[in-house]
Amino acid sequence: MDPYLTLKWLHILSSTVLFGTGIGTAFQMVFAMHRSDAAHIHGVARGVVLADWLFTTPAGLVQPATGLALVWMAGYGWTEPWLILTYALYVLAFLCWAPVVHLQIRIRDLTADVTGPTPLEARRLYRIWFALGWPAFLALTIIYWLMVTKPPLWG
Repeated sequence: MDPYLTLKWLHILSSTVLFGTGIGTAFQMVFAMHRSDAAHIHGVARGVVLADWLFTTPAGLVQPATGLALVWMAGYGWTEPWLILTYALYVLAFLCWAPVVHLQIRIRDLTADVTGPTPLEARRLYRIWFALGWPAFLALTIIYWLMVTKPPLWG
């Protein structure tokens, strides 16, 4: 297979894993938190944390590596406006995701061995987690658009 197409396939596959796992785990956490059952939330949070380590983290590392290689192989300039915006949005998504992982771990730990309602601190951390998810989701959505359209933007 052509090296460029192989790299492009890997880039698309890893973006799908990154985006899909993010949406899937977010849905699970939101759904679990609305039950307000600490034991249930703990089980879901355990799975969400594990999914982040098994799927999101590797895909998040593959994305910039394959993306930069594709830029080089395709002959784009590193400072094309749509690429600069892509880099900035990816950094934004990462800056939202990194604390989200920590918050998920804290929620998991706060709900361990708790029967009954969700501890108030876990609920507070969830609200922060939820708020951080939106900029990351929007950033990745815009990145998808940029990858498909490669608009001139400015200049």
